[in-house]
Amino acid sequence: MPDSPASATTAAAAISPSTRVGPDGRARCAWVGDVDELRAYHDDEWGHPVRGDEALFERIALEGFQSGLSWLTILRRREHFRAAFAQFDPSAVAAFTEADVQRLLDDAGIIRNRRKIEATIANARALVAWQAEHPHGLDALVWSFAPEPSARQRPVTLADVPAATDASRALAAALRERGFRFVGPTTMYALMQATGVVDDHVAGCWRAA
Repeated sequence: MPDSPASATTAAAAISPSTRVGPDGRARCAWVGDVDELRAYHDDEWGHPVRGDEALFERIALEGFQSGLSWLTILRRREHFRAAFAQFDPSAVAAFTEADVQRLLDDAGIIRNRRKIEATIANARALVAWQAEHPHGLDALVWSFAPEPSARQRPVTLADVPAATDASRALAAALRERGFRFVGPTTMYALMQATGVVDDHVAGCWRAA
């Protein structure tokens, strides 16, 4: 069973049901499993529309840190990430120095990966520079890839949920052109799922209704 929506694969779907009934009697996407934190995240956040440059910057940062790990690992550290990264205020993070990088590398409450830490700072700087000429540019860009509701069918099983799409590849390319890092197509598709740009609650999940 996948640890996170971003890692749902055809192979995993083939050996596990696409929905799972929780202790409250509600059927949910099977990646939730029996984990309380994932259940709350699935019900209250995943697939809900997220708007605003600052909120999307945080999500890009966290999805980047999640790369190669389970989403649960990030979710359980999210509040510590927020404290360590100045609540993901882009201007504050953009001003981080090498001393901040060392501080973060010493912080056991986050994922201590230099490349991911430096990418988050670089992304903040890219966003601040972008906002100087295009306020709300990140929000506009991310949401420009939202499909028309009538043009997209809801996934029936986890096997129908892709790891990446043409839209996520285009979004990744557009962000890289603006200086963003750790924004590959799979990471950007996870972002699109998490922020409601696409709705990948499978048929039978109570949230799909």
